[in-house]
Amino acid sequence: MIDLVFFLFGSSIGSFLNVLIDRPSKGEGIGGRSHCDYCQEKIIWYDLVPILSFLFLKGKSRCCHKRLSLQYPLVEIITGLVFVFILKNAIFGQGVMERIILLGMVSTLIVVFFSDFKYQLISDWTLLSFFVFSALFHMQGLYGSSLAFLSNRLTYYFVSGLVIGLPIFLIYFFSKEKAMGLGDVYLSVVTGFLLGASKGFIALYIAFVCGAIYGLILIVARRKKMKSRVAFGPFIVLGCLTLLFYGNSIIDAINKIYGL
Repeated sequence: MIDLVFFLFGSSIGSFLNVLIDRPSKGEGIGGRSHCDYCQEKIIWYDLVPILSFLFLKGKSRCCHKRLSLQYPLVEIITGLVFVFILKNAIFGQGVMERIILLGMVSTLIVVFFSDFKYQLISDWTLLSFFVFSALFHMQGLYGSSLAFLSNRLTYYFVSGLVIGLPIFLIYFFSKEKAMGLGDVYLSVVTGFLLGASKGFIALYIAFVCGAIYGLILIVARRKKMKSRVAFGPFIVLGCLTLLFYGNSIIDAINKIYGL
């Protein structure tokens, strides 16, 4: 029963994340009532119930009967599952604050993933939010620690961010923004700040491998050409989340394989 409560709460947050994904990317404010993407008709409240409204309407808008994007239920389902996973699993300890920070961070990364995938746009506010949640993540549990310890800890992660962001910046610079965007650079920097150098490089490796596989699939399917640009932010997000939740296990496995 508690799983269902967590899921419903998360899917409701996911409904709001859809607003954050679409409206800023279209130059719209996040205030005001939801409206149809096609005819701009205001949407009735009972057509905004997460997941269920999409199913009842059979994936079409009530006002103009045009097909709705699968993004809407997908984001709601993913966010609901994320809330169940984080609230039920004590990966980073039992504290309420730790889980709130994680929920905020992952919700932000969901927005980054879909906004970059759909619009090839990573907004400044999502990057700033990601950085703030990452800083809070590092500082939680350190209240009462010496200023020198806190300073050294944050300095390490700041330097890690710059190191992880450097290869992405070089690709961005030498490709003249054709291969990477500036948003990818900032996203990789904050990823390095969150994960540290070792986990950050593994996250980048996962991002490049997944991005290459996805690009090849699109080329084979003739959806893209060799010179076409593919959004890289979603793959950085995948690498980041993989190492955030399973980084220690991955590093232990690597150490065992190479006898370190």
